[in-house]
Amino acid sequence: MRTLVHLSDLHFGRTDAAIVEPLIARVSAIRPDVVVVSGDLTQRARAREFAQARAFLDRLPAPRLVVPGNHDVPLYRLWERFLSPLGKYRRFITDDLAPLFVDDEIAILGINTARSLTFKNGRINEAQIASIHEGLDPLPAALTRIVVTHHPFDLPDETGEAEIVGRARLAMAAFASCGVDLLLAGHFHTSQAGETSRRHPLPGYAALVVQAGTATSTRGRGEANAFNVLRVQSDTIAVERQVWLPEAGAFAIGRTETFRRQASRWTESAGADQPATS
Repeated sequence: MRTLVHLSDLHFGRTDAAIVEPLIARVSAIRPDVVVVSGDLTQRARAREFAQARAFLDRLPAPRLVVPGNHDVPLYRLWERFLSPLGKYRRFITDDLAPLFVDDEIAILGINTARSLTFKNGRINEAQIASIHEGLDPLPAALTRIVVTHHPFDLPDETGEAEIVGRARLAMAAFASCGVDLLLAGHFHTSQAGETSRRHPLPGYAALVVQAGTATSTRGRGEANAFNVLRVQSDTIAVERQVWLPEAGAFAIGRTETFRRQASRWTESAGADQPATS
């Protein structure tokens, strides 16, 4: 079994300062095998915000796999937006826009869906789809394959097509071919989990899709700050929501959903939800 911490939408420049230290402490106490950050590290892609995000990442357990989000592309500095959209991200965070982590149980591939020509939504291009095959096809079949993006390829709540990644259908065909098991994303500041077969009906294939809320931003969109802890085994994935409790000044388990794969479908186990505890 592997334990992953999934953080998203940090938005340094617009964070709740009271959350940062307890979050670092909680993540460290979990002792994850990998920390995944699915984009929007900053609010407006300014150097000082990236510096804050870098300092935060450096205090988290390693290894860490990070991808950018649309907020990590400058919004109003148009010359920078179009000539060097991820220049500061590359300078402060990482120059690797397709990070790959592999051990003897899991393989995690990061994909950049942020674009300078779109202000909010994300896209994936044909070169990136080819790189999915290049990164995952040679790996042993027994590995649980995980893809991390900022923008989601699917949403369990059936949100309209305009809100998911451009060329999602092409990407999903590649994921099916490569045997991708799990899709991690953020962007909407909501915590959700479900499987992809309804929106993307592909013969004999469905992936589990898990959305993370915002870990530290003041823009919760009606949901408490939260992050995910995933316990990953070959055919079982437990998704634990760690929710910020302001009155306690700490994160606590909000609920846990356990999904099991049966006949290429992911089904939630009955009675998996748990009440919040400290």
